[in-house]
Amino acid sequence: MIVDVHAHTPTHRFAVPAEERRVYENWRTDRPVVTTNSWADYDEAMAAADVSIVFNIAVDDPLAATGLSYPPERCNDATAEFVADNPTKRIGFMSVNPARPGALEEADRARSLGLVGVKLGPNYQDFDPLGQAALRFYEYCQRHSLPILFHQGASPMRHAPLRYTYPLVTDEVALRFPKLRIVMAHMGHPWSRETVVTIRKHPHVYADVSSIYLRPWVLYQSLINAVEWGCTDKLLLGSDFPIANTGEAIAGLWTVNDMLEGTKLPRVPDEAIQQIVHADALGALGLELPA
Repeated sequence: MIVDVHAHTPTHRFAVPAEERRVYENWRTDRPVVTTNSWADYDEAMAAADVSIVFNIAVDDPLAATGLSYPPERCNDATAEFVADNPTKRIGFMSVNPARPGALEEADRARSLGLVGVKLGPNYQDFDPLGQAALRFYEYCQRHSLPILFHQGASPMRHAPLRYTYPLVTDEVALRFPKLRIVMAHMGHPWSRETVVTIRKHPHVYADVSSIYLRPWVLYQSLINAVEWGCTDKLLLGSDFPIANTGEAIAGLWTVNDMLEGTKLPRVPDEAIQQIVHADALGALGLELPA
C-alpha cells in the first residue's frame, strides 16, 4: 500500500475561477506553484497513492502562507467536508493554534468531525513549540492518540521563525511526551542530520520525505544520513501537494543516485527507497484504514 502522508486540503470544491487563481514563485526552484486547486485536481495529484493524509494549517492570515492554509474558522470544516466526499481514500488531520483561546475546544470539535490527527506549523502560526500552551496541547494529543505532523525546517516566508522548526526542538517534545506519535515534515530540510538522529532515538517519531526530492543534494544528504544511521524504516512518503504530486514524489526519490556517476560517494540502496515508498505509515501513526 502506498500512503501519501503530506497533502494540503484543496482550496476550492470545483474548478478555480480565473480571478481566484494564485501562484507562488518560491516553493520550488524549477517552476512556480499554483496554490489554488480543486477537489478534482487533488484526486489527479494523488493518483499514485492508495490513501492520503490531508490537512491544512490554521493561520490568522492565509495569504501570508500563500494559499497553503485556511483561516481558523474554516480550516477544519473544509478538511472534514473534503474527507467525507471520499472517506476510503482520504484521512483528515485538524489544525489549531495551541496558543489561541479555545484551542482544546476546537480540537474536540474537530475530532467530532472525524479528523484523527493534527498538523502544526509553529513558524506559520507564530507560537513557541516549547511554550506552556503548546505543551498542554501535546498532552491532549497524547491522551487522545492524535498523531502530530509538524512543519519542520526551512520556509521562504520571511515572517516565519526558523528557530521554531529546528528539528532538535522535536527531540525536546518527544522527551516530554514519549507516547505521542510525531512526523517531522520534509526531513527538517536542510537539517536532515538533526532529523535523523531524532527519529533514530524515539520509537514514535518519524519523518516524511515531502519536497526534499526537489533539491538533489538535499535529497542525497537526507537519505544517506538515514542509511548511515540505520533508520530508513522511520521515513514516510509525502508529496506536499499542491507543491508536487505523489507520482512525482516517488519518481523523485528514485533519482537520488543519478548525480553519483563517476564518484566514489556511497549509493542509497534501492531497498531503502522501496521501503519509503511502501512504508506502513498508518501503522506507524496508530491509524486505521479508511472505512
